[in-house]
Amino acid sequence: MMTVHVRFYTDPVCPWSWAGEPALRRLMWEFEAELEFTWVMGGLARRYGSEYRDEEGRIGHGPDCFTDLISHWLDVAAEGSMPLDPRIWKESPLSSTYPACQAVKAAAEQGPQAAYRYLRSLREGIMFERRKLDHADSLIAAAGRARIDLARFEIDLRSHAITEAFGADLDEVRNPPEEARAAGAVRRTEGHERISFPSAVFIGEDGSRHGVWGQAKSHPALREAALVTGARQVNEGPLEPLEAIRRFGRCATRELEVLADRPGPVVEAEVWTLARDWKLRPVSALTGTIWERA
Repeated sequence: MMTVHVRFYTDPVCPWSWAGEPALRRLMWEFEAELEFTWVMGGLARRYGSEYRDEEGRIGHGPDCFTDLISHWLDVAAEGSMPLDPRIWKESPLSSTYPACQAVKAAAEQGPQAAYRYLRSLREGIMFERRKLDHADSLIAAAGRARIDLARFEIDLRSHAITEAFGADLDEVRNPPEEARAAGAVRRTEGHERISFPSAVFIGEDGSRHGVWGQAKSHPALREAALVTGARQVNEGPLEPLEAIRRFGRCATRELEVLADRPGPVVEAEVWTLARDWKLRPVSALTGTIWERA
């Protein structure tokens, strides 16, 4: 079996990466083990506060970064249709994204699937549950939800090796290749350049590379990159809502639309019928709904 390696550039607190989850999950389902992911952590904020600046979303150009973050998240929610609750920036703002990034690198010591489950747990906790996941105790607690080995995770989280792995990710993210520049996928954050999130590079067994710069929330762009670099599509057609939730765990309505490849109103009617029959349970967020097994 030919495995295509995917270096996926993101940050647990990036709302555009959260908006890209429907496309990412569709890609994962279509190609299964044909793709092997490495989650490259971007370090979106060393420290949030009065001096924080991120040109994406014009964050730091208003009275304070937290007001700008609320506005930016609402814009992303309107465009991406994923559940977001930006009140986190008013009620319990994160101090930094670095601890969460390092925690994902620690989870990756247990394999790429464990890393994704953990990354997803962080995204859900931050994006719509408004959980302050920026310190060790909260990050360790999130590992339990991701079904990874807690004892090993805690040891890895506190190791120098993980600090070095995250440092290597930062170096990679902050030295954008010319292909990213040509695609207009370079941003400036906290005074330094970075690759726009989410982005991805697909690397075939023959060494061929295909970048999806700043477009890794687009399923057609991701699928094309997988095929061009030699991955074989394993699944096609609709993935029904119940099967999707068995496969991935909790799913937003928008994710179920993309996985089922059906219009939103149709999927909405289907999942509410499943909820009526006690097969699914809705979890409401400020700008949408997440579905889980009842």
